[in-house]
Amino acid sequence: MSWNSEGFFNPSSYHQQYTGPTSYELQQQQQQQQQQQQQQYYAPSPQQNLPYPGGNFIPSQYNINSQGNPSQFYRPDDYLPPSAHPTNGDEELPLLEELGINFDHIFKKTKSVLNPFSTPDASILDDVDLAGPLVFCLAFACSLLLLGKIHFGYVYGIVALGTVGMYGLLNMMTSPDKPCSGLFVTSVLGYCLLPMVMLSFSSFLFNLNGLIGLIIASIFILWCSLSASKLFATSLAMIGQQILVAYPCALFYGIFALLTIF
Repeated sequence: MSWNSEGFFNPSSYHQQYTGPTSYELQQQQQQQQQQQQQQYYAPSPQQNLPYPGGNFIPSQYNINSQGNPSQFYRPDDYLPPSAHPTNGDEELPLLEELGINFDHIFKKTKSVLNPFSTPDASILDDVDLAGPLVFCLAFACSLLLLGKIHFGYVYGIVALGTVGMYGLLNMMTSPDKPCSGLFVTSVLGYCLLPMVMLSFSSFLFNLNGLIGLIIASIFILWCSLSASKLFATSLAMIGQQILVAYPCALFYGIFALLTIF
């Protein structure tokens, strides 16, 4: 220890000038290092090899503000290849189209039924829409209900049996390369029931029990059978077999005519 001449402790001998960084400067250096680490983490350079195959980094989407914090969040879609990005074809379809209800096809098919001598549109040939047949069957049963005839079970039962019979007949008449499905047969028979619905509602105005009523009912039966046979022959490429298909269709729609008259 250092003592002066008087025997007291001399602190000036231990005084040394400190030339290193102060605590404030150390804090500033630590903050700068943290900001640099954040910039390297949130904003990698475009030349950096990304771990995602085909990924492309878009610097404009990760702007760093003056404080060194990212202005936007990380989005995984930015690292996907261009082929993986969603397009307009990958968007969700409307609810009615997902359920198989297409009003454009319903209108075209109804128009084809009302005009049995026209050529059907190619877009409705393989259509298996069941919304139209369900509405027509329900309308036919409701028209009978207004006449005091509760035949809901008969209507749907006849449609089911007729569909099974026509399905087996058409599969025997067509080639194995172009078979038909049960939903397709149900759709065609249900759509072609529309003239019978018109006949049933016309019974409110005219009495169909006489000879004139039978002639009118026969015309509507022929109308329905021609429309159904035209759709079957065109869709299944049954060349020269429309008359053969029209006969069982006439028997099928004749049952509905009997329900309307009697």
